[in-house]
Amino acid sequence: MQNMRIGVHIALQNIQMMSAPALIDGIVAADRDGLDTAWLTVGGPAPDPFAVFVGAALSGAERITFGTSIVPTYPRHPISMVQGAASVDQMAPGRMILGLGPSHKPAIEGTWGMPFHKPLSHLREYVTICRALLEEGEVNHEGELITARAQLPGGPTQVQTMISALREKAWSLSGEITAGGISWMSPLPYIRDVALPAQQAGADLAGRDRPQMVVHTPIILSEDTEAIHAAARRQFGFYQRLPYYSQMLQDAGYDEAAGTDFTDRMADALIISGSESEVGDRVRTMHDDYGVDELLAAIVVLVDDAESHITRTRAFLGELAQAD
Repeated sequence: MQNMRIGVHIALQNIQMMSAPALIDGIVAADRDGLDTAWLTVGGPAPDPFAVFVGAALSGAERITFGTSIVPTYPRHPISMVQGAASVDQMAPGRMILGLGPSHKPAIEGTWGMPFHKPLSHLREYVTICRALLEEGEVNHEGELITARAQLPGGPTQVQTMISALREKAWSLSGEITAGGISWMSPLPYIRDVALPAQQAGADLAGRDRPQMVVHTPIILSEDTEAIHAAARRQFGFYQRLPYYSQMLQDAGYDEAAGTDFTDRMADALIISGSESEVGDRVRTMHDDYGVDELLAAIVVLVDDAESHITRTRAFLGELAQAD
């Protein structure tokens, strides 16, 4: 699409089968299908995204951009993060988007056993360090929360740094100091009415143009409303129990997000579903009606034959991405 990029979350349905080779195959297929960006989420001991991206570049992914959405900041020092992103840039120059975020208290303290302290301040310092190393080739930073002193062999890279964002302060930070903000589980009217103005305000504060608005949205090629709602409750129902997501949804006008039930109304607001024609029509309005610069599609599977459904949906999204 001329005004909006379309990327896809590379995921495997059976987490027990998740492997770097399988993810590489998915990225190569997305490249072949004409999608603009292959995105990987990062959680726990899943395959390292930078190693996967290098493998994909060596395995035939010739033009697609690689993006992380997101790498949690607390478990990795920013110098270590830059090592991975710079390695991808050396193998695929100008094709790496480093998406960073603090994640959430239950994940950081529960999984990693690390204190979740001042997440927005931590993210600001983290991004400042990463950008200095990636864009200038050196950093000398001694902040309140992080210290980093290093030079990057080979000098500056072409890596873009983005952050995850849910509420206004994070969106403002994305506009102020990053190449873009990445949403998740956010209704499109909230993106237009809350996220975009906050991102623009941050950009205005810094005297720069508004950066990219990347909207991570579940996509379901199905007209079975009952099955869609059931899948939404099963796969996304826990998000409202996370404080940041619950409050964002309440800010968006879904008071029921304060409770425990993931309602059909919330599912309809968060998921793009329907026939290929219906999904295509909705996707084509996202840039002009909601200010979306890139759709990050999360393919949701309802059928038993997951592989064929993912293949079909990915090819369909690739056709949209290449359309004038």
